[in-house]
Amino acid sequence: MSKLFSPITLSAAEGTGLTLRNRAFVAPMCQYSADGEDGVATSWHLQHYGSFAAGGFSLVVVEATGVLPEGRISPRCLGIYDEPTEAAHARIVEMAHGLGAAAGLQIGHAGGKGSTYPTLPGFDAGTVPVSEGGWATFGPTDKAVFPGLADPIALDREGIERVIEGFADAARRADRAGYDVLQIHAAHGYLIHQFLSPLTNTRTDEYGGSEENRTRLLREVTAAVREAWPAHKPLGIRVSATDWDEAGWTVQATATIVRTLAEDHGITWVDVSSGGLVAGSKIPVGPGYQVPLALELTQALADLDVAVSAVGLVANPDQAETILVTGQAHAISIGRAALGNPHWASAAAVALRAATPDAHIQPQYWRAHWS
Repeated sequence: MSKLFSPITLSAAEGTGLTLRNRAFVAPMCQYSADGEDGVATSWHLQHYGSFAAGGFSLVVVEATGVLPEGRISPRCLGIYDEPTEAAHARIVEMAHGLGAAAGLQIGHAGGKGSTYPTLPGFDAGTVPVSEGGWATFGPTDKAVFPGLADPIALDREGIERVIEGFADAARRADRAGYDVLQIHAAHGYLIHQFLSPLTNTRTDEYGGSEENRTRLLREVTAAVREAWPAHKPLGIRVSATDWDEAGWTVQATATIVRTLAEDHGITWVDVSSGGLVAGSKIPVGPGYQVPLALELTQALADLDVAVSAVGLVANPDQAETILVTGQAHAISIGRAALGNPHWASAAAVALRAATPDAHIQPQYWRAHWS
């Protein structure tokens, strides 16, 4: 038996949760392909996410999707804040379901890292000016997060309420679109992470200073999403478990807030990433470099019904299998390896001798794995 190709159930606040056909998930990865710069998914997204569903993954998580127009990372990023964006997501879900996969959506707000040029060949770097289709950005303070980015506007109480309601509205729209799982984006230096870390949050009100205050926005967002998102559907979160800076956000603080969110708001899945907040961090990038962080959270949350997924240069089926068999995580989120081979999961099933019909190799492609 392959652990990677054994089922896993993501629990929910009520009901039985969601049982997935295997433990190979697709990590959310920006495509910068909303051609109309209106947040609406296109044919590119249909084929992109459909290829993962056809490729044997059990859960396809759609890229960071802005809960407000100004919450997008770039003008070409997806949103879910009006009827056209919601309808486009429904097409993606229908595609994934038709190919036997569950569909998840990552919702977030880019904060001071918003309104940037797409991270694609041929584009400039930095903030897109308003005159070129960009927008004013918002953050915990009025200081730029990264060198080369425009200074954001410090959020006041009214602005914070708009963000919280944006997340709640996005959750309602994601449910109507048919998504099976929702993931709150609290990682990679975007708005929630900007509030969490003392490196970027120097506020002196109830949203800054102490760890309790710096986690307040995340707790209020999660509470609002929990109320809007059906209790029978799993609710997850993506975290940067560390800033890789002694003065920044830590894995211990991550474990504490995830426990709070699980106990108080029904979070049942945490996807463990890291970094993304400040330039120049000394990150020990290498194969599986974030897996030790997933292990720390797996151990810290062992008494809770919370699934932990590991992500970060996990590319080899044997590597993924070992992470699971040794109890370092409960599932694997595959990123760049899936971009290189959308059928990574089907190929992994063959490599791990788990290539049965339950591995969900599409019948049209079955012969390709035995040539």
